[in-house]
Amino acid sequence: MGNRQEEARLRQMASSDERQFMINENYEIYEKQGPPTGALSLHYHNFYEIIYVLDGEYSSLVEDRTYHLKKGDFLLIDCNVMHKYHFVEKKHDSSKRLVLWITRQMLERLSDAGEGRRDAAEGCRDAGMDLSACFRKEACAYHFPIYYEEMLRGFLLKLAMSEIMDMELPGSRSTLDRGYLTLFFVYLNALCGRKEYIFSAEHMPDYPLVEAVSAYIEEHIGESILVEELAELVHMSKYHFSRKFKELTGMTAHAFVTSKRLIRACEGLKEGKSVSQVCQETGFGDYSSFLRNFRKVYGVAPGEYRDYF
Repeated sequence: MGNRQEEARLRQMASSDERQFMINENYEIYEKQGPPTGALSLHYHNFYEIIYVLDGEYSSLVEDRTYHLKKGDFLLIDCNVMHKYHFVEKKHDSSKRLVLWITRQMLERLSDAGEGRRDAAEGCRDAGMDLSACFRKEACAYHFPIYYEEMLRGFLLKLAMSEIMDMELPGSRSTLDRGYLTLFFVYLNALCGRKEYIFSAEHMPDYPLVEAVSAYIEEHIGESILVEELAELVHMSKYHFSRKFKELTGMTAHAFVTSKRLIRACEGLKEGKSVSQVCQETGFGDYSSFLRNFRKVYGVAPGEYRDYF
């Protein structure tokens, strides 16, 4: 079957779709075309994301660094890492990419071969392989040799197909998808361990202003942080700083600080800290503010999130 026929039956997500949460419990994969017109601000989520460029070019700002991706490139985004689409005029009109969202729990089940089942992940369980390790490396953008790139591409295309012809056995689709996901992440983890496949420095310019602000917030996360302080840090007037920061990140400095506090709160809750301790350590002025912001982003109360992990 030709690539054109395969791609014609891929699940689609409109470039204007602003959704940054999962509907399915385990994973979702879609093809997106053209430059995004939705979700243009820095955002983060509690699941992993992989962007693979099928055709054309695509750029993304991850934390304080921009990655300019071309056909065949992979971008891996960890949970609770701030990122956004980076607009480059006329560069992404012909862009086609596959976007894979997958939960931590799903990767854990694939790593363990799931409740004692013996499937394609059994080998990696014996070796103690953590299939989520590729997201925690220093690098997050890769260009692999054509043989490996086409192999990974094939797994993703099969996962993204809206239907599989001549498959009528009950449960055959979920079993196949679990196998494709396992194979994809086993190979991806092995490849991400090779330094020669990491993006070169010229393809990822950084933003000193965002880096400086982010580092300051991390250092003073438990304190009150004013926009005036951040502007003084980078030697700008409050007005000029606010305008420049919004231009670079798509969000206000105040919203950026709140997001950083929430990300740190999630880390504390996963470590088993109490909700009141996390609220205090992350600099929220009062519990009601913490609760309101946490629910807005994660959809559950901090206590429920802590109990879940």
